[in-house]
Amino acid sequence: MAPAVEFDGVTVGFPSPDRTELVVAASEIDLTIEEGQFLAIVGPSGCGKTTLMNVLAGLIQPSRGAARRYGADVRPGPDDLGYMLARGGLCPWRTARKNVEFGLELRGVRRTERRDRAMEALAEVRMEDFADSYPSQLSNGMRQRVAIARTMVIRPRLLLMDEPFSALDAQTRLTVQDSFLRAWEQQNATVILVTHDLGEAVLMADRVAVMTARPGRIKRDLVIDLERPRDLGELRFDQRYTDLEHELWLELRSEIV
Repeated sequence: MAPAVEFDGVTVGFPSPDRTELVVAASEIDLTIEEGQFLAIVGPSGCGKTTLMNVLAGLIQPSRGAARRYGADVRPGPDDLGYMLARGGLCPWRTARKNVEFGLELRGVRRTERRDRAMEALAEVRMEDFADSYPSQLSNGMRQRVAIARTMVIRPRLLLMDEPFSALDAQTRLTVQDSFLRAWEQQNATVILVTHDLGEAVLMADRVAVMTARPGRIKRDLVIDLERPRDLGELRFDQRYTDLEHELWLELRSEIV
């Protein structure tokens, strides 16, 4: 079986403002992710983390090299791809349940099935009691949990997440991270998470890819050998967690400086 994701010598550049040169964001990226694996990507701002996600989503094309999903060259508009951003982007005129149903509507799922699947997804993130609430009636953490349900309800085979917890306070972030992991464990999708939070990367991922400063390259691919399922609250006090976070910081510090 082909890997879920393959980057084969991927380089991505953008024209400079005067269009006289190519500004390289990510350079010579070689990375393989097996199906069902959870990979986190960390690195300095501007090193091409989100750029790589957009390549996988088919939103931009590599300048050189090839990106593949499940053995096939990346093409836009796949039904089995979910993409979750830092802000939930809920439609303010739709209830929580209707927001979760949105992706199913686009896929032509019939009404009764949409409702049932949306309610199941909301229950997985402990939001079923707020199914008829509008986004303006929900806290930031609650809105983000609805966004998780909306992403997971389509049952994506590959899930891209670009700093989806960054806008939350520390306490709410831990709760929403836990809600997401519980929902993910039910589906076991392949996940790529972009984050600036090293602790978050260790808590959630199976592997962490560390990128250099721009032009971004893969500097380190670190295996996170922590058992699943994970109790995120307790894990923060585990010495192995502390050691892994410190190891990541040592790799990243020189790139940031």
